[in-house]
Amino acid sequence: MIKFLDLHKINERFRAQIDVRFKSILDDGWYILGRQNERFEKDFAAYLGVKYAIGVANGLDALNLIIKAYGFGPGDEIIVPANTYIATILAVSENGATPVLVEPDLNTYNINPDLIEEKITPRTKAIIPVHLYGQAVQMEKIWELAQKYNLKIIEDAAQAHGAEYQGRKTGNLGDAAGFSFYPGKNLGCMGDGGAVTTNDDALAERIRALRNYGSLKKYVHLYKGINSRLDELQATVLDVKLPYLDTDNNRRREIARYYRNNIKNPLITLPQPYDENAHVWHIFAVRTPDRTALQKYMADNGIETNIHYPTPPHKQGAYAEWQERSYPISDRIHREELSLPISPVMTDEEVTRVTQVINGFKASK
Repeated sequence: MIKFLDLHKINERFRAQIDVRFKSILDDGWYILGRQNERFEKDFAAYLGVKYAIGVANGLDALNLIIKAYGFGPGDEIIVPANTYIATILAVSENGATPVLVEPDLNTYNINPDLIEEKITPRTKAIIPVHLYGQAVQMEKIWELAQKYNLKIIEDAAQAHGAEYQGRKTGNLGDAAGFSFYPGKNLGCMGDGGAVTTNDDALAERIRALRNYGSLKKYVHLYKGINSRLDELQATVLDVKLPYLDTDNNRRREIARYYRNNIKNPLITLPQPYDENAHVWHIFAVRTPDRTALQKYMADNGIETNIHYPTPPHKQGAYAEWQERSYPISDRIHREELSLPISPVMTDEEVTRVTQVINGFKASK
């Protein structure tokens, strides 16, 4: 079986370095908001080219804390993609603000910048572009709208570690960004983890307090904060793996390039990146009207695939009030998308096998 993602094989490469770092944490005896977290925050900020990276417990908390720090809440609207993982939208709802859904571009799967302005109202406070599947949103129009209407840009960079737009990395394209380090990400830890990045001094200080019960000094609470901290073990795993991120992303690009050049099945719609070299291919998403049959066919031939995502946010029970809304482009993507294996530890033989198998797929009768 060719796994969709072999996390054991990915992390085994770093065993020796992680063992050394874990021993130092045990010897140090400091497990939360210690030297390892500070080191990773500094290194990740330098990698992205931003002033601040603040480690938090997970990607959802990262977005939640940014919205909370800006004070957005009931009566405020925040524009989000209709085609995204539900966490993006949950962060808005968690703060009492209203998510306003905008359809994606069918070619990039990201929010369509040309459809945003018509959704802006006097209540709109921010836009959350999600860099889905590892490709940065085309930001030029979003920057213009943010300036025109005095809006904040909050990037959801959970799937785009190292991706770029116009020479700048995601996490450095807006006012603030939220990252997830869930184990399956391009930069993943061995549990849950996340970070907020920003160049805003005041916002960074507020986020640091909010993640720690609203406190910057023990037992002195400036805000009504939460408990959302990146622990020392996860921080050190991330710091060990960070220097290899660009190399791993380049291997993903090699695999994606091979797929795009060699998958010739007319039943399969391939992804169409606007800049192949800036995409980090967290997900290689193909589309077919016969997804169920394709997934079964791939499994029968020893290839594990995944779906990102089977049900769009507006069809989830959590947002039952949206059930009657129509987002046809998003619905089509969620109905047809299938993710092929792609990871830095895939062999050339595995990549070739996936390609050969999918080229042999025929329409069900």
